[in-house]
Amino acid sequence: MANKKAVRKVKKKNPNLRLVKNDDIKPEKSKSKRRQEEKLRFSKSKRMIILSVTLLILLIILIGGYEYIIHNYTITTVYVEGNVHYTNEEIMEMVMSGRYGNNSLFLSLKYKDKGMEDIPFIQTMDVSIEAKDTVRITVYEKALAGYVAYLGRYVYFDKDGIVVETSTEKTAGIPQVTGLQFDHVILHEPLPVENPDIFSEVLNITQQLERYSMSADRIYFDSAYRVTLLFGEARVALGDSQYIDEKIMKLQYILPELEGKKGTLDMREYSEDTKSYSFEQD
Repeated sequence: MANKKAVRKVKKKNPNLRLVKNDDIKPEKSKSKRRQEEKLRFSKSKRMIILSVTLLILLIILIGGYEYIIHNYTITTVYVEGNVHYTNEEIMEMVMSGRYGNNSLFLSLKYKDKGMEDIPFIQTMDVSIEAKDTVRITVYEKALAGYVAYLGRYVYFDKDGIVVETSTEKTAGIPQVTGLQFDHVILHEPLPVENPDIFSEVLNITQQLERYSMSADRIYFDSAYRVTLLFGEARVALGDSQYIDEKIMKLQYILPELEGKKGTLDMREYSEDTKSYSFEQD
């Protein structure tokens, strides 16, 4: 009570005096604690600056690397080999399509340890990087023995008579085979002919002709599987498969004389002993 009376007495003499309770008095921070807090704030600010600078440097490096790759790995030379059915330009379009398709580094990553498959007439395509600006595309086409015409399409088959592809376009260098009898065609299955061995003979004829730089327009088999080759309007009757390799080897010397002529070259009796043949002009 004495304290309260003393307080009232003091306030009466000094009406502007404000009484402060002990609980309202906040202790003044020590200098060491303030310095510690300042150091923490400075350290945090410093880390943020370092992180920002580091990210900026990385961004500059990435942009610089991107520009370097784009400008220094642009393809200027392309080698294409092994293609017959497709032109060089068509092969390049298949391999180098899409964004960055003209960048050798991108292609090296895209085709690393793998080729391109599931393309008509092509078994696979390998892409190799020769230099920063040079690419080599190696095409491995399916081994086609010949084709037959069926329902407005060209049906290509291999040495086993398996239907490899069907197309509305002819492929240069692949002969048409006629005289075979079949009633349906199924992709990736054999042509349903009476004598399946005929396909290996077709392949042999095609390979022999190619060996001597000849290309028949058509290979015809009659009902007894005797062979006739057609070169324009000239027909070459080879007969059965006996001595057929020797007949084709001889044909390479005779064929130039038949150019522009219409008729039949009869080589059915040609053999190692007789070597006889005749030409009957139409």
